[in-house]
Amino acid sequence: MKGKFSKAIISTVIILNILFAAAVLYVFLKTSAEPAALVVAWFGWTTGELWMLASIKKKKVERGKDCE
Repeated sequence: MKGKFSKAIISTVIILNILFAAAVLYVFLKTSAEPAALVVAWFGWTTGELWMLASIKKKKVERGKDCE
């Protein structure tokens, strides 16, 4: 059971990024306009979430509390 939460978060972020990219491509196809600020904000947020999750994992490993 250990580590399932972080794996679920990672999987969810990957799926949401794929869906977001597909939606942006669809919007671009229909309008010929890219929502650049939205793309930067979205991928910045998801990258930040994964970065924070990785830093939590790193601190647990350093303290000898490996979740795996």
